Amino acid sequence: MKMTIEGCKLMRDIMQQSAFSPYIRREHMPGHEAQSDKELEDYIRRFARTCYHPVGTCKMGVDALSVVDTQLRVRGIEGLRVVDSSVMPSLVSSNTNAPTIMIAEKASDLIIASH
Repeated sequence: MKMTIEGCKLMRDIMQQSAFSPYIRREHMPGHEAQSDKELEDYIRRFARTCYHPVGTCKMGVDALSVVDTQLRVRGIEGLRVVDSSVMPSLVSSNTNAPTIMIAEKASDLIIASH
């Protein structure tokens, strides 16, 4: 949450630069009513939504924060794998469909190899 609040403040700073003044009449959202960190947090909790192609909710990796290992196995639960875009550690710069298909293809190879 702290990072999102800081992002809102940074965006305000950027948009208040003189180069943008011909194009901006006023801040529409969250609006000048939301100034304190608490007010920004309330706004974020009320209006923030995920993107159309969410990724990373079950991050793959070797660090302690990753949910699945590099074989797509859920840490601590034997026999369970996650095979979708949620294992991507970060958002790709394209539609997520093709990378998700590649993850599924790789998962099928991993499952076949393990049996």
